[in-house]
Amino acid sequence: MVSAEKRQLEFADRLRQFRSSSGFGTGKDFAEHIGWQASKVSRIENGRTLPSDADVAEWLRAVKVSESEADSVRDELREIRLARDRWRRQLREGHADRQRREAEAEQEATRLVSVEFFVVPGLAQAADYARHLFVMAARLHETPSDTEAAVAERIRRQAVLYDSTKTVEILVGESALRYPICPAPIMRAQVDRLLGLLDLRHVRLGIVPLDTELPTITMHGYAILDDEVTVEINHTELRITDVDDVELYERITADLWRIALEGDEARAMLRKGYRA
Repeated sequence: MVSAEKRQLEFADRLRQFRSSSGFGTGKDFAEHIGWQASKVSRIENGRTLPSDADVAEWLRAVKVSESEADSVRDELREIRLARDRWRRQLREGHADRQRREAEAEQEATRLVSVEFFVVPGLAQAADYARHLFVMAARLHETPSDTEAAVAERIRRQAVLYDSTKTVEILVGESALRYPICPAPIMRAQVDRLLGLLDLRHVRLGIVPLDTELPTITMHGYAILDDEVTVEINHTELRITDVDDVELYERITADLWRIALEGDEARAMLRKGYRA
């Protein structure tokens, strides 16, 4: 049986061939034609993102395939979606490979947003904090423990924080600091890491305080890369590209920024409350 991963790659290649045969020399040309981010076309054509039904419909209209071929493409998309591995299976090779894939996507994106309330987002994690999380994750999901390799890849991902061509926004709930998931010395080092990020010119870091009325509600953390949202929950991962759904997450993010502590306010809170 052909794996879901291989089928997704073959599906991506099929879409790429449609694009090329229709006279669009590059993915960038095609993205401009249909009004998408070039990184979105790249993710789809390289098999990193399975497009939504709406994305495929727009793609097929742009390349003007026959109705019978369009039906075939839609059928294949549905079959791939049904066959996609669950979260536990995605991690069967360990966490390091996933970190490498995330790094590739982040390198292609121009805007990166991370929002978390119960853990510090990966892009802001200190090495020992990340190490503790990977050990916990391997135990929780009963997946191979490749902790040191995963930590190295996660820290390598953080090179995007120093790329002046990118816009990086990180929102972390104070709850992630108030409910520590690791020993106090590791949490203190993690707070020092957050303090250091406050000085980075190309990074906007905010702390959502616990004692402030929330202007919105979100049941989970999420990440936004350009026009794609990733939601990681206990048993699986969701990738969201529908325009209306992405806009919802953008509104939530904007609302959270209205109450987040930034700059000197965030620095004072971290130093006073969490840096023993």
